[in-house]
Amino acid sequence: MWVAAAPGRVNLIGEHTDYNGGFVFPMAIERHVLIAAAPPGARDASLARVASAEVGEQAEIHVSGDIQPGPVVWSSYVQGVVAGFVGRGIEVPPFDAVVCSDVPLGGGLSSSAALEVATATLLEAITEQTLDPVEKALLCQRAEHRFAGVPCGVMDQFSSALCREGHAMLLDCRSLEVEHVPLSDPGLAVLITNSNVRHELAGGEYALRRADCEEAARQLGVEFLRDATLDQVEDARESLGDVRHRRARHVVGEIARTLEAVKALRASDWGAFGDLMYASHAALRDDYEVSCAELDVLVEIAQEIGEAGGVLGSRMTGGGFGGCTVSLVRADSVESASRQIGARYLERSGLAADSFATRPAAGGAILRAP
Repeated sequence: MWVAAAPGRVNLIGEHTDYNGGFVFPMAIERHVLIAAAPPGARDASLARVASAEVGEQAEIHVSGDIQPGPVVWSSYVQGVVAGFVGRGIEVPPFDAVVCSDVPLGGGLSSSAALEVATATLLEAITEQTLDPVEKALLCQRAEHRFAGVPCGVMDQFSSALCREGHAMLLDCRSLEVEHVPLSDPGLAVLITNSNVRHELAGGEYALRRADCEEAARQLGVEFLRDATLDQVEDARESLGDVRHRRARHVVGEIARTLEAVKALRASDWGAFGDLMYASHAALRDDYEVSCAELDVLVEIAQEIGEAGGVLGSRMTGGGFGGCTVSLVRADSVESASRQIGARYLERSGLAADSFATRPAAGGAILRAP
C-alpha cells in the first residue's frame, strides 16, 4: 500500500567538517533504500514487523509506548525513527514492511541515513503527517545518535532528505542553511569506487577525531574549528601538540577547500575542482589520518590516469579506514577509467574494486500511497 525510497550520498568534498560546524558538499546518488509496507493482519497493535531482504532477517518494532534503545542491529535505525515520530505525538499504527537496498553497506555512502530517511518518509505516508524536511533530517540524526550510538554530524541525513536531482548541496552545518548548486553538465559523471575493505578501527577512531577537534577548538578559544583561521592554528602549533595541530589544520583547510570547490563548480573550472579533491585526500591521509593503504592506492591510480584519461580529481569519501573513493570523470571516459582503476587496483592490492557512475539524484520520496 505504501512505498518510500531514500538515496545514499557521496560527499564530493568537505570531510570531517560537519561536526566542526563547517561546510560540506555532498550529492545524493542513484542508489536507494526502498521500503514497501502494508497494514498487518490482526495482531498486537503495539508492534510492526520489518524484514530486511539484504540481511535475511525479520524484526519486531515497537510503535507505541516508551520506546527505548536496545542492542544495536540493523533494525535499530528503523526503531529510532519510529521512536522519533511517537515522541512528536504522532500515532504510528502497526505495519508490515520489507526493506531492500542497493546502497553498498559499509562503503561510506550513508546506507544507514538512507534507511532512516526512507523509514521517516514511509511513516509520513502511513500517518499522513508531513514533516518539514529539515526537521525530518534532524529526527533521523537523533535516531542514529540514540538508537545506533553513532555521534554523526548532520550531513548524511540532510543529503538523503533534501538533495535535488542535478544538484550538489552546499550545507552549512552550523546554521543548517542549504544551497543547491547545479551539477548537470552532461559531459561529467561522478565515479564511485568501492575498495571493498573496511578496517575495524573506524568506530573508535571517529570518536577520537571528534574529541581531538573539540579540545583543539577549546584551546583556540572558539566554539567550533570552523571559527579558527589557519594562522591561529599555526600560531598554536606548540600548545596544541602535533596530533591536535594536524587535526585542526585539516579541518580548517578542508572548510576553505570546500568553499573554493563550490566556486570552481559554478565557474565550470573542473581542473581546479579536481585539484581540490586531491588536496583534500592528502590532508585526510596525512593530517587527519583516516585513509588507508587501499584508498590511497585508488587515488594514486586515478592521478596516474589523469586528465588525459578523463579523470579530473579523486579522493576518499566518508568516514575513512576503507569504503569508497569519489572521482570526477568525463562522461565519455567512465568505462575506460573504471576498467583501468579496477585492473590496477587488483594488481597492486590483490582485491577487486566495484565501481559505478552516478549523477546527482533527488532526496527521499513517497513512491506509492493510497
